Amino acid sequence: MSAPDEYNAVVIGSGQGGNPLCKALALAGMRTALVEREHVGGTCVNEGCTPTKTMVASGRVAYLARRAADYGVQTGDIRIDMTRIRKRKRDVVDSFRNGSQVSLEKTKNLDLVFGEATFTSPKSLAVRLKDGTQRTLRAEQIYINAGCRPAVPQVDGLKDVSYLNSTSIMELDSVPEHLLVLGGGYVGLEFGQMFRRFGSRVSIVQRGDRLLRDEDSDVADEITALLRQDGIDIFLNTIAESVTKVGSQIVLTAREKAGTIRQLQGSHLLVATGRVPNVEALSPGSAGIATDDRGFIKVNFRLETSAAGVYALGDINGGPAFTHISYDDFRILRTNLIDKGTATTEGRPLPYTIYIDPQLGRIGMTEAQARDHNKNIRVAKMSMSSVARALEVDETRGFMKAVVDADTNQILGAAVLGIEGGEIMSMLQLAMMGKMPFTNLRDAIFAHPTLAESLNNLFTHFAS
Repeated sequence: MSAPDEYNAVVIGSGQGGNPLCKALALAGMRTALVEREHVGGTCVNEGCTPTKTMVASGRVAYLARRAADYGVQTGDIRIDMTRIRKRKRDVVDSFRNGSQVSLEKTKNLDLVFGEATFTSPKSLAVRLKDGTQRTLRAEQIYINAGCRPAVPQVDGLKDVSYLNSTSIMELDSVPEHLLVLGGGYVGLEFGQMFRRFGSRVSIVQRGDRLLRDEDSDVADEITALLRQDGIDIFLNTIAESVTKVGSQIVLTAREKAGTIRQLQGSHLLVATGRVPNVEALSPGSAGIATDDRGFIKVNFRLETSAAGVYALGDINGGPAFTHISYDDFRILRTNLIDKGTATTEGRPLPYTIYIDPQLGRIGMTEAQARDHNKNIRVAKMSMSSVARALEVDETRGFMKAVVDADTNQILGAAVLGIEGGEIMSMLQLAMMGKMPFTNLRDAIFAHPTLAESLNNLFTHFAS
């Protein structure tokens, strides 16, 4: 074996934390290597945010086209061209990915290495390159940003049928006749609604008693009602037991909580039951890197692993699986290791948006969490049908909800299920960051007619 290539730092994985991190390290004068197994950009650019939201946009256009008559606009037959939708998605992904790769390759002190990394010690990696040869890299600092992949549940017969996951479903060249969706989380709901809008019959099977188990029950119930209004069949408290192929159809046998056996027959099956960390090839044990019982790499509030000089950022450390959290992990490491600061993950906000339509934007505590923490709270809630702008554009589904500390008037959290819910949520997040009392929003002057001005009315709709 050849002598190891010596670096100051090695980053494993070019996701939304790894990319800016390796560039920051290199620009700080450290000789840095970035090891990427497949594509620059990680899950977000290649299989997550970028392609899914591109396709969600196509689904929304189809939805609005079918509703054109509601606005006094006459259209012809609505036809879906999946190959064109797929090409548009691929083009956007290629643009993002290639732009990132070119930027990395032009960065001084940075080497981009395509291959699979395996720890041989806390400071050494064996990298199997795409041509089958191997390099050994050594560095005092190693950063793991290897991400996650779709989980495969233990369901009898699943391995014997051709099922889809969140990556492969975006490569379909035709609209499924009947899409069965196993899992009622973010992925299952976004794809379920999207393909319903493309023209598929859709059935979602969720083992829990509600969709989106981490949301308040009123939010989850409203989302369930909206999706059913869209024509999606939803089966709660239903556990998948087996999958079989019968002719050209897939038969999913499931047991309801009450004991009833239900058989669902569809043309395609999407498995959307969570994600698992990409740790096997890394061999973390060879470096003394501890993992939890699900395989995620354990880190402290400074993103340090149990091995000195080794850090983990992004999904692989078991934190919230959102791109913006991965990017914040990068900022914490940059602050501490380059700027010599003292940043941690403690107390950071967790905003997110689920791109169903209408969107769900979420920030801070849910009502249930606030009550569990024995907070003295007031809850403001208002239907989107009370929002002038929503009425004008005929997008009145959903509601807005904010949880307020009754003693301080500070906003503790909010859920905005409505048109551009993520953008309205972000306004509430800014108020929370500035520690503004809710009364500032209630009494503010916003332009009319905008969605923003709905915050005036929201904070007059407190439950008694």
